[in-house]
Amino acid sequence: MKLKLGYQDLIAQAMATIETLPLNQAQQLLDESNTVFVDIRDVRELEREGMIPGAFHAPRGMLEFWVDPDSPYYKPIFGEGKRLVLYCASAWRSALATEQLQKMGIPGVCHLEGGFTAWKKAELPVAEKNVKPHSS
Repeated sequence: MKLKLGYQDLIAQAMATIETLPLNQAQQLLDESNTVFVDIRDVRELEREGMIPGAFHAPRGMLEFWVDPDSPYYKPIFGEGKRLVLYCASAWRSALATEQLQKMGIPGVCHLEGGFTAWKKAELPVAEKNVKPHSS
């Protein structure tokens, strides 16, 4: 079966309309109080690989609900008017998510070039994800 649009087409379309933040610029924003790094990877990826220090975890599947003030799942961090730097493992999910948030009208949203894989390869700071203890 041939799709009308494959994942590569979707990513290419998104990349043409969104801002991609180079690693060196992203690193400079790490301690910037008006910037929030948003990790959209699955929690298991965070536990296995770590995350950018100070990043806010927003699973990709909940992102649109968390940013919308009319949603019962809204997270106030998304309404603070800060620049949002989304990232995933390889900048595919973050490209699609950034495009979606732009369409929703979220200002100041971009994504990290190369994703967390490129971040780690460049030996930039990585923090551990705190694993929640299982309740018995």
